[in-house]
Amino acid sequence: MGGGGEWGIARCAGPGAVSGSVHRPVTHPPPATEPPAAPDQARLWHVVLSVAGPVTPLTELRAGLERLAHDHSFFLTARYAADHAEIRYWEQARDLHDAAAIALRLWGEHKATAKLPPWEIVGLEVVDRATYHKRVAEGFAGPPPQLGGVHPY
Repeated sequence: MGGGGEWGIARCAGPGAVSGSVHRPVTHPPPATEPPAAPDQARLWHVVLSVAGPVTPLTELRAGLERLAHDHSFFLTARYAADHAEIRYWEQARDLHDAAAIALRLWGEHKATAKLPPWEIVGLEVVDRATYHKRVAEGFAGPPPQLGGVHPY
């Protein structure tokens, strides 16, 4: 029979046992080597947002992506072609769900202010900081050839 809180309740049984309940502390697993962040503490997430749509003049697209880079504080890099683009950046959020939700709103919320084309999001990858650095160390999913700024494919 379990109790609430930090204490469990167990019945004593056997010869010489006192009837009633005995309170014993519930054992907790040992702390992990790297404790998880508190639920309401923000963490960094690496985001790759892919967008695509009708052909847009490259000069207009580049200018829009540069405005987006200026507006978004954790912007890393963008690669673009006339009908698609990929944006890589860091997002600060409580958990993956929040980071993905923010990423999915990024293009739409900046469309007017950065004068971005009316493209749709066609791909999204969100990984935590440790996973990103592990991938880079293993030679997978490394940064694009030209890190930082806005560059054509």
